[in-house]
Amino acid sequence: MIAETAFRSDEHFDQKQFRRWLDARPASDINHYELINGRIIMTPPAGWPHGGVEAALVSPLMQHVQSRKLGVVLGSSAGYDLPSGDTVEPDVSFIAIRRLAAGPKPVAGKFLRIVPNLVVEILSPTTARKDRVDKKSIYERNGVDEYWIVDPARKQVTVFHRGKRGYSAGVSATAGIIRSRVLPELGLSVKDLFTL
Repeated sequence: MIAETAFRSDEHFDQKQFRRWLDARPASDINHYELINGRIIMTPPAGWPHGGVEAALVSPLMQHVQSRKLGVVLGSSAGYDLPSGDTVEPDVSFIAIRRLAAGPKPVAGKFLRIVPNLVVEILSPTTARKDRVDKKSIYERNGVDEYWIVDPARKQVTVFHRGKRGYSAGVSATAGIIRSRVLPELGLSVKDLFTL
């Protein structure tokens, strides 16, 4: 059974109200908050093996992107204010250098107002439904070119490519190389993500 999200607000918020609400949280609060379809969603820290899978993703992605000067790779603390009014905190994201240069320019301490080219979400018991349904729809609506769902329990990666009519049917793999259109020269093995 999939665990439920720990907190979902009944009230609706816009991005400015959400930011004020976040700024009022105590510094000791370790939970993650996102604004999904106007509601604040809180999830607790994901626990094992989520952080290890994230590190196994970020390291080779960053090395690939930096060595080719393709853009930036960001981890789970990067927040995005998307054009749809949603504010999300993907586990891993990539912004191509052209999109980054087109702006708006990032501001220290603020959420990015750029739609990433690639987003990766790593499933946990509290986020699985949100990542598969709500956030997939948000990323699709906002123009994220590629969306990966990484499932540590199944040791599986599902890749969605955005076309003229939205995301294609996801291609899932438990072995082999992840096929990315956004980063076509990337040689990342599915099995390498789950070595813990």
